[in-house]
Amino acid sequence: MPEEDLVELKFRLYDGSDVGPFHYSPTATVSMLKERILSEWPKDKKIVPRTANDIKLINAGKILESGKTVAQCKAPFDDLPKSVITMHVVVQPAPTKARPEN
Repeated sequence: MPEEDLVELKFRLYDGSDVGPFHYSPTATVSMLKERILSEWPKDKKIVPRTANDIKLINAGKILESGKTVAQCKAPFDDLPKSVITMHVVVQPAPTKARPEN
């Protein structure tokens, strides 16, 4: 894939630090982005996701669905000159099932 077709993304963590930037194909899925974030997560952070499902990505004020592609998620930026797109990362562990009270 030609370099000009790749999308450059970085991911802003809860404390203002960044993971990336990395180049992705427009066909990469949000699930792939979450897996990359999980593998690159800084070891010195107090909050650490256990799985990729604990990560929520936000772009243009919307939580991105795992099955969507990068091309589907970057629509508001198509008219802007080539630049790094920043997506925000929220760590939200899956809710645990409450134990029934006896």
